[in-house]
Amino acid sequence: MRPENQSSVSQFLLLGLPIPPGQQGMFFTLFLGMYLTTVLGNLLIILLIRLDSRLHTPMYFFLSHLAFSDISLSSVTVPKMLMNMQIQQQSISYMGCISQLYFYMFFVGLDNFLLAVMAYDRYVAICHPLHYTTIMREEVCVLLVAGSWIISCAHDLLHILLLVRHMRPENQSSVSQFLLLGLPIPPGQQGVFFTLFLGMYLTTVLGNLLIILLIRLDSRLHTPMYFFLSHLAFSDISLSSVIVPNMLMNMQTQQQSISYEGCISQTYFFIFFVGLDNFLLAVMAYDRYVAICHPLHYTTIMRERVCVLLVAGSWIISCVHDLLHILLLVRLSFGADNIITHFFCDLAALLKLSCSDISLNELVIFTEGGIIFFLPFGVILGSYIRIGIIILRVPSTKRLFKALSTCGSHLSVVLLYYGTAAGVYFFSSSWGPKNIIASVMYTVVTPMLNPFIYSLRNRDIKQALEMCVNRVNVFNWKSLNSHVAVRSTVR
Repeated sequence: MRPENQSSVSQFLLLGLPIPPGQQGMFFTLFLGMYLTTVLGNLLIILLIRLDSRLHTPMYFFLSHLAFSDISLSSVTVPKMLMNMQIQQQSISYMGCISQLYFYMFFVGLDNFLLAVMAYDRYVAICHPLHYTTIMREEVCVLLVAGSWIISCAHDLLHILLLVRHMRPENQSSVSQFLLLGLPIPPGQQGVFFTLFLGMYLTTVLGNLLIILLIRLDSRLHTPMYFFLSHLAFSDISLSSVIVPNMLMNMQTQQQSISYEGCISQTYFFIFFVGLDNFLLAVMAYDRYVAICHPLHYTTIMRERVCVLLVAGSWIISCVHDLLHILLLVRLSFGADNIITHFFCDLAALLKLSCSDISLNELVIFTEGGIIFFLPFGVILGSYIRIGIIILRVPSTKRLFKALSTCGSHLSVVLLYYGTAAGVYFFSSSWGPKNIIASVMYTVVTPMLNPFIYSLRNRDIKQALEMCVNRVNVFNWKSLNSHVAVRSTVR
């Protein structure tokens, strides 16, 4: 995929270091020794911090991540440089160049943030020693590191997406925009469907925002399950916002075109938030498994640091998974046919339009994409099988009711989400009206229903909502009384 007027570069030449002729072997040995020292030295630091309980402090926690980042940064550049020295081959492919640049920028950014975090840690240790353990508690340290990873990934992705607009392999098309056919709406009913989908979108945003707000305000909801639910609610808002506003605008203006950059961005964020939903649903299933099968150890297993790591891991893995498919997508060329038979830029629909060889894309989708899909689904399935076995081992009505009240909402969301997604991508060979309707189910309807499923079937959410409404009523009553009192005083 490329906009018009782009170059046809398929590889680059790396001139390498200005090494005098005849001294290649000496410099090869020097840099190989430096690289091995870097890797082994930093691995030793990580191992020592891991093994010695006395080093389980914030400073060494940050240092272990910095050591890993340094290993990764060196591994991105040095092995390729050594290979070029040895074989006298300076070329690097388009994909290799993009990948090397991505990881180089990522780990440089991560180093920057980790050094800043370590400086803040030293500031707290020296300037506020009495409050050090309170300020630099475990969950704060994990959040600082997770934030460093996520911000570095987002920063890196921005520059890579801007870069690939100007770098293309050879024999690419000059497609600058695509046409989205949209939903199969009968003529004359655009207004009805526009109102319907606008209402669904507003319900999705407001409902999920309400869930996030209630979890934030009510201290009784500060538990792992609701922590994960708040991230799922944010992901659902984002997933709908990637697709629905553009679809509504196309309905209203009858303008189906979408620019190349817009299509790439929509595909990226769609894949990202779908992947994030998958992992968050799996994490929530694991949380329910621990709550039911290991209730006495629940607070120990699902401690705050573990919850933050699970969520941060979901974000990072989704980002890497998404980037892989986007980089493979931008390699493709497209001919005169630029009509997407869908209401958004879906990866499968785009691949069908390409006139390039998509075998590599399909291979990655069925291998890496399959793993990313089935791994969370396997965790969900395994968790509920274990829950079922535990319940059936000692059957009781009270225990069954408790399990249903604990897992019912999550299980409903899982069945709705995975059922419609499987119907689109695994049980259909071509795109048609039925597939588009099924896509609407898991991109528009499911995010809208999630707040209702969790609030209608969840006593804690209902109590939090009642408390919030009561607070608002009390505040309004006090404001009204104050207003009446002021008017009486004036009279």
